[in-house]
Amino acid sequence: MTQSNESLPLAGIRVVEFTHMVMGPTCGMILADLGAEVIKVEPPGGDKTRKLPGLGIGFFRAFNRNKKSVVLDITTDEGRATAAQLAGQCDVLLENFRPGLMRKLGLDYDTLSKSCPQLIYVSHKGFLPGPYENRLALDEVVQMMGGLSYMTGPKGRPLRAGTSVNDIMGGMFGAIGVLAALRERDRTGRGQEIQSALFENCVFLASQHMQQYAMTGEAPPPMPSRVSAWSVYDVFTLADDEQLFIGAVSDKQFVTLCKVLERPDLLDVPEYASNASRVEVRPQLLEQLGNILRHHRVAELAPKLEAAGIPYAPIVRPDQLLDDVHLKESGGLVPMQAEDGSTAPAVLLPLLMGGRRPGVRSPLPKPGEHNDEILARLGKAAR
Repeated sequence: MTQSNESLPLAGIRVVEFTHMVMGPTCGMILADLGAEVIKVEPPGGDKTRKLPGLGIGFFRAFNRNKKSVVLDITTDEGRATAAQLAGQCDVLLENFRPGLMRKLGLDYDTLSKSCPQLIYVSHKGFLPGPYENRLALDEVVQMMGGLSYMTGPKGRPLRAGTSVNDIMGGMFGAIGVLAALRERDRTGRGQEIQSALFENCVFLASQHMQQYAMTGEAPPPMPSRVSAWSVYDVFTLADDEQLFIGAVSDKQFVTLCKVLERPDLLDVPEYASNASRVEVRPQLLEQLGNILRHHRVAELAPKLEAAGIPYAPIVRPDQLLDDVHLKESGGLVPMQAEDGSTAPAVLLPLLMGGRRPGVRSPLPKPGEHNDEILARLGKAAR
C-alpha cells in the first residue's frame, strides 16, 4: 500500500494538524493526498473522533489517511512548547478548535508568526469574523441558518442534507487557501492566516437562490415544491417497487423516451408537443408515465435508457457504492489498511492529475505511531 510521494505536487511541504471531527481533517487529508507530510497532533488517548458511534463512526477513517500521528498533551506547558517547536518546522498549521482556544494555549497565528513568519496558518471555524464569530456551530446549525435546509425539505419541514456537506466543503476551501498562500509565499517569503467557515460555505451553496430572488423579487420555493423547468425530471416507481430517476430535458429526449418505452402514441397527444406545453400538464404526464413505468424493471430499462442517451439514475444507498463497478474499475475506491490492521475502503479525491488519482500511500496511523520519528527531529525523546 505504501507509495512514494516524491512526484506528487506538494512533496516537501510539511503540515501540522490540530484538528478533529470532519472539517479540519478534510483539509489535512487533501494536502496529504497531494503529497504533503501531514502530522496529526492527537491528545493523550487519541483523537476522540476515532471512537464516535452511530453516523460518526466512519469520520476518522474517511478523512485521516496518508497522515502521521503524534500524541501531545497541549494542555501542559511542555506539550505546548513542543507543539510550538513543531509548528516552527512546518510550512502549514491547521486547526479547528472552538474560537479563542488556540490563543489561550499560545498557539494562535499572532503568537507563532512572530518567530515563524513563513507559517501558513489555517483556522476552520463556524463563522468568519463578524457578529456571529463567537457562536459555536455544527454542520446542521449552519444548514438551518444558511438556506440549505429550507431549500432541501418540503415546505414547513426543513431538512438537513444527508452528509456533512459544509464540513467537507470547509476543508476544501481551507486547502484551496493553502495552495494560494504557498504560491504567494514563493513571491513574498511570508506566510499568512487563512480562515474557512461553515456558515459562509453554506451561504455560498445557496447563492444561486439568493440571486434568483435578487433578479425576480420572488423567494424561491423549496426544491420539493419547485416548478420544474422540464416536464420529465422525476423519480418513478417501477416493477417490484424499484425506483429510478429519469430526466428528458428536451423535445428530442422526450421523443426518444417514448420510443424506448414503446409508446409512440404519446407523441400524438397535442399537449405533449413541446416541453413548454408538457410542463403545463406535468401532473397528468407524470401520472401517465408512472403507470407505464410500473410494468418495466430497472435492470431491463436502464441499459435501454443509457443506449438512447436519456439521463437516468437508480436510487443508490451509500453501502451499495462499495460495489459500484465504475468506482472500482476507475480506481476511485481502493483498499486501505486501518489502524486495527483490518482493511477498509477508501474513497479517493474526485480528480485526476496527469492521468492519475492521488491514492493511499500509507496505513491509517495509530495514535502516537510517529512520536519517535517526529520528536527526534526536535531533539526530543518520545515518552
